[in-house]
Amino acid sequence: MKKRLYVLVMAAALLVPTLAMAKEVKLTTELTNYSGDGAYLAIYLTDANGGYKGTLWIAGGKSKYYQHLRDWAKGSGMNRAEYDGLTGASVSSGRTLKITLDLDDALFDSGHQIRIDTAAEDLRDNRADVIAPLTTEGADKPIKGRGYVKSFTYAF
Repeated sequence: MKKRLYVLVMAAALLVPTLAMAKEVKLTTELTNYSGDGAYLAIYLTDANGGYKGTLWIAGGKSKYYQHLRDWAKGSGMNRAEYDGLTGASVSSGRTLKITLDLDDALFDSGHQIRIDTAAEDLRDNRADVIAPLTTEGADKPIKGRGYVKSFTYAF
């Protein structure tokens, strides 16, 4: 009996990863030319109503400034577990941030959005600088930001 149970558990463990499909997605965020220090960016996932679902990337190394990424900070509770391993340097004026990650296929065409909050020292903070509906049709189509982001695209 134990042997059968072991075989069933092992078979299920091998099958489950094949059921969850993911797409490799490249995110490209180009900043405007502004005068000031490097910008902090929170790139995160929301549902159709803007409810926080998870952090995709944080650009900016000093967590004491994350509070200025207001919508992300509120949604994530600035819980370290939400961004550990998902951080990099701030992004300078006119520069481009490129990251690649895997997103579950179920997130596409389901109302989910990628949002970007931005902030720069001694300059304005921008809640939802970018709101990008996560659709297969929207891939490779640039979205203009409302603050420091000049354009944002995602591609498969």
